[in-house]
Amino acid sequence: MRGHVARRGTAGLLASVVFLAACGPDSPSTTGVAPDAGLSLARAGYHQAGVHRQYGPPVQVGNGQARAYVVVDAKHHQAPLELGIALTPGVLDAAGLPTTQMSYAYLLPLPHFVPAPYQVIELDWNPMGHPPPGIYTFPHFDFHFYTISLAERNSIVPSNPDFAAEADNLPTGDFVPVPYMPLTGPGLQPHDVAVPQMGVHWFNPLSPEFNGQPFTQTFIYGSWNGRMTFFEPMITLAYLQTKPNTTTSIPVPLQYPEAGYFPTAYKVTYDAQAKEYRVALIDFQKR
Repeated sequence: MRGHVARRGTAGLLASVVFLAACGPDSPSTTGVAPDAGLSLARAGYHQAGVHRQYGPPVQVGNGQARAYVVVDAKHHQAPLELGIALTPGVLDAAGLPTTQMSYAYLLPLPHFVPAPYQVIELDWNPMGHPPPGIYTFPHFDFHFYTISLAERNSIVPSNPDFAAEADNLPTGDFVPVPYMPLTGPGLQPHDVAVPQMGVHWFNPLSPEFNGQPFTQTFIYGSWNGRMTFFEPMITLAYLQTKPNTTTSIPVPLQYPEAGYFPTAYKVTYDAQAKEYRVALIDFQKR
């Protein structure tokens, strides 16, 4: 680390251990799925013919609903243009969101044309935020896009006898996006901070919130047993309520452990016509 990150030193990294625990479910809080509303195909706001937005069934979140969605190009073998989570305005009604736990997890059913290698999409609500203090201690959502199966995700628990070994087996070399580093602390190993049903979180020390700017949005990678296993935009409730329209490039690794479509950016938008907030991985490279 350098600059403002270095000055935070041990305290910042030790606080990040608590941050990791706060990211994961504190108790069985994963929601059930709303009744199947069917799949929706519609023009996606793109000009070219053959491009469609497809939604999975909705899940109730507070006073609104969340849905996973994908925008695909039918003329190019259903190649993805966006993979995201859409929120109705009611989700951002703070009065309707739960507040009795540190974190709430909502598994979202996948659209039919979700691309490889994505297997699980999850929205997490953190009503009190989490440490480091003054950085992530703000109400925010985590948007998880997993490249492992639900069964593998669910097996990431301390009762698994391989938990420590699999957590400590970190990706290396070209499989790690520069300058990302695992969120650990002095004297701590990855298994000390691994989050149940998630794994080891990786952060970018050059992100604005670690360099004197307020946290509004950031991008996290996650790993388990030697490979990166999820992509995670993390965005504050307050920032979403401003109805933003931003696109942010992300550092990417030179190699991936499996074939598929991998993002080089993510975007946070509000569609006034659809009355929908969207957070999506975009600008995919086929690898």
